[in-house]
Amino acid sequence: MRTPTRRDLPALPTEAPKSPVAPGFASSVIDVDGPPSTVDHVGSGPPTYAPEPTALPPADPDDLADLVADTVLDGAHYGASTLRAVSLRGDSARFRGEPRRDSLLTARFGTGDHALVLIAMATGARATPGAHRAAAEACQWIGRAVGRSHVRLAEDLRAARRGELKSGLHRLTDRSLGKLRASAAEQGVAPEEYTAGLRCLLLPADPDCRTRVFFGVGAGGLFRLRDGEWQDIEPRVAEIPAGEPVVGFGSPPHETPDGDRLTMDLGITTPPSPYEPAPEPPREPFRFRASVARRGDTLLLCTGGLADPLRGEPELCEYLTQRWSGGTPPGLAAFLADTQVRVKGYADDRTAAAVWET
Repeated sequence: MRTPTRRDLPALPTEAPKSPVAPGFASSVIDVDGPPSTVDHVGSGPPTYAPEPTALPPADPDDLADLVADTVLDGAHYGASTLRAVSLRGDSARFRGEPRRDSLLTARFGTGDHALVLIAMATGARATPGAHRAAAEACQWIGRAVGRSHVRLAEDLRAARRGELKSGLHRLTDRSLGKLRASAAEQGVAPEEYTAGLRCLLLPADPDCRTRVFFGVGAGGLFRLRDGEWQDIEPRVAEIPAGEPVVGFGSPPHETPDGDRLTMDLGITTPPSPYEPAPEPPREPFRFRASVARRGDTLLLCTGGLADPLRGEPELCEYLTQRWSGGTPPGLAAFLADTQVRVKGYADDRTAAAVWET
């Protein structure tokens, strides 16, 4: 791959316009006195693990379909957007011979300007058997749900019906994760042991529609590179109010301090029913954001394996700013090299989808 020269670099302003950045997220405008170069790592020192895969996960000769590739790479161009997507095994899993817990799905539903592109990524629960299978199932279920509803979703996107999109995608997400809980029950494992965080991005193929929709549950990041600065635009989940309910706010307690349950309206104590199912484990809150893209933006959706070092290591932000500013999307190989730049202390799987707006 040819090393870019200084002439290839965008002329960034000395002082970029101020953009809202979430507290604790590093935002930098880089100095472009020198050409960018592909590096192995940034930060205080080299990571503990080797930079290349070491051990393969164990294989079952009767279930070879269960194997997961170390790295998956994809890309596309529709409308005004160029997509690059990657999912790669983390340094820790490479060293221990564990399968990649992250899963990636890129899919187009429909044709022409009415097509809808879905990018789904999921991360299985840490230190649980079958985590990679749970992540793959989560992507498959949401893919089927979105695919079957893609005509209506594309119409809502073009019409900017934010409320309909949010409620509809919330239902599809709940339904998909419900399938995952049902799969856990069929396998005889606890729901929290066979689960996954799920993060998705919807891109319309219509070049006149600039709406980009993120939705999902679980940890990760949603970032935007605009005018040479990174913005953390991950939707914040509203804090749950604490303390005793007050008149006009909150709900009455469902039981007395002694544990006796109350009826809905009369406050009459009733014994708990032995026929009621055990309560489900707490669920992750649903996250949603619909944003309007501008020419020159780069939108980045990623799992925690990349979001955490982006928020914790300013040099990684500076490096990716240098590589991705200017509006020209990198090729697949260059995108892979950029996303696998390592940071000491961060060794999880990395899955990322970046969209360049032209």
